[in-house]
Amino acid sequence: MLMELWKPVLKDFIDIISISIFSNPIISSKFDPQACGWAFGMNVFDLIAWRKENVTAQYHYWQEQNADQTLWKLGTLPPALLAFYGLTEPLDRRWHVLGLGYDMNIDDRLIDSAAVIHFNGNMKPWLKLAIGRYKPLWERYVNQSHPYYQDCVLN
Repeated sequence: MLMELWKPVLKDFIDIISISIFSNPIISSKFDPQACGWAFGMNVFDLIAWRKENVTAQYHYWQEQNADQTLWKLGTLPPALLAFYGLTEPLDRRWHVLGLGYDMNIDDRLIDSAAVIHFNGNMKPWLKLAIGRYKPLWERYVNQSHPYYQDCVLN
């Protein structure tokens, strides 16, 4: 087993992922469509277990299986869910606070005590539709005079 990794996240999101990935017979024959997923944007890995379980090969295998995008069209989360299937463990929610890109009601104390905050969702802090109260959490770390930032269209 890999070290304590991910807290199962967002039931509706996982249901959508499960329907879109696990409804394919190639995948559903090997994986439980009710299995929990996690927020793949932040991870903690046990590299010894990674090598032992040959996770890289599994990830590449699933990417190759989807070269024609007939298994899924959602990017990097589906092959990660498949490659890490059965190898994840939950972290305490205070360790990784999710939802700053869609949930307007996250307790400030939870955010303040978090090791990692995650702007998952559509309302990213660099977009005009960002949730205003969370935007300063991101802005304080951004060098707005940096050429890369200046070249980006962030609205």
